[in-house]
Amino acid sequence: MGDNSISALQDKIRNLLDKRNAILLAHNYQRPEVQDIADFCGDSLDLSMKASETDAEVIVFCGVYFMAETASILCPDKKVLLPISDAGCPMAGMISAGQLRKKKEEMQDDVVVISYVNTTAEVKAESDLCCTSANAVKVADSVDPVFPIFMTPDRNLAQYTIKHTDRKISYWDGYCPFHNNLTVEQAKKVKNAHPGAVFMAHPECQPGVLELADETKSTSGMIAYAANSDQREFIIGTETGILHPLSKANPGKQFFPADPNMICTDMKKTGLIETLKALETMQLEVKVPEDIRIRAKQAVDRMLAI
Repeated sequence: MGDNSISALQDKIRNLLDKRNAILLAHNYQRPEVQDIADFCGDSLDLSMKASETDAEVIVFCGVYFMAETASILCPDKKVLLPISDAGCPMAGMISAGQLRKKKEEMQDDVVVISYVNTTAEVKAESDLCCTSANAVKVADSVDPVFPIFMTPDRNLAQYTIKHTDRKISYWDGYCPFHNNLTVEQAKKVKNAHPGAVFMAHPECQPGVLELADETKSTSGMIAYAANSDQREFIIGTETGILHPLSKANPGKQFFPADPNMICTDMKKTGLIETLKALETMQLEVKVPEDIRIRAKQAVDRMLAI
C-alpha cells in the first residue's frame, strides 16, 4: 500500500468521523497510521475518560475489547465501536468473573479485590477497586491496613505494588505475555549496547527487569518523562507501538526498544481499512449490560476518588 492509499484512507476516515459526530481513540500500542489520525492517543482508561467529556455520539476505539468495554462503562449514552471483534487482551483473558467469584469464596470475607483496568467489565464488576499501572501503589495504600488485598490479574504489577507498599497483598497468577517475555538477559544486553540511555520499563515486566530499570512507568508516564527529561537516549521496556508517539513528540531524542519482539499481535490487528469499515457499517458495537456496567463503574469511581 503506497503513501497515497494510506492518506486517502485517512481522509475518508476523518470525513466519516465528522459526518457521524464520532471520535477516534487510539491506544499507544496501535499502528502509527492509526495513531496519526486519532482525536486522542493514550492509555486505555485515560482515553475513555477524555471521550466521556466530549459531545461525540460515537466512539471508535482502536484498541482491544476490554478498552471498548471501559468506554461503554464510562460513556453509556454513546455508541462504542471496536473495528476488530477478536482484538482481545491475553492477560484480561486469564481471569473470568466466575473464577474471581470462586477465589473470593475461598478467601476471607474482608478481602479487598483490586483489579487492573486490563480486565473485562464482568471482572471489574466483581471487584472493590480498579487500578492502573500508574496508580496501583496509591490505590493499595488507600485500603485500610486491617484488610488483606487481592490483586488481579497481573502478578508482575502485584509484585511491583508489594515492593512499594506495606499492605498485605496476594494475587492472581496472570501476566501480559509480551511484557513477561522481556528477560533480564535481554534487558542487560540492551543496557550494555546503550550505556548512556535511561531505561524505562512498564510495571507489567518481570520483577528482575524492573530492578534493572531507571524508571518504572505506564505508557503515558513514559511519554511525559521523555518530554520533560534532559536525557537524549532512552531504552523502552514496553510494547513497541509506543516508539511512534515517543519519537514524534521528541524529534531530537533517540528511543531503543528493550526487545524489538515486544509486539502485541492483538493491538496490531486494527488497520485503516478495518477502522473505515467500522464507521461505514457502524459495527461492531460493544455495549456493557447495565447491571454489570453500574457495578464495574463503582470500582472505577472508587479509584478515581483516590
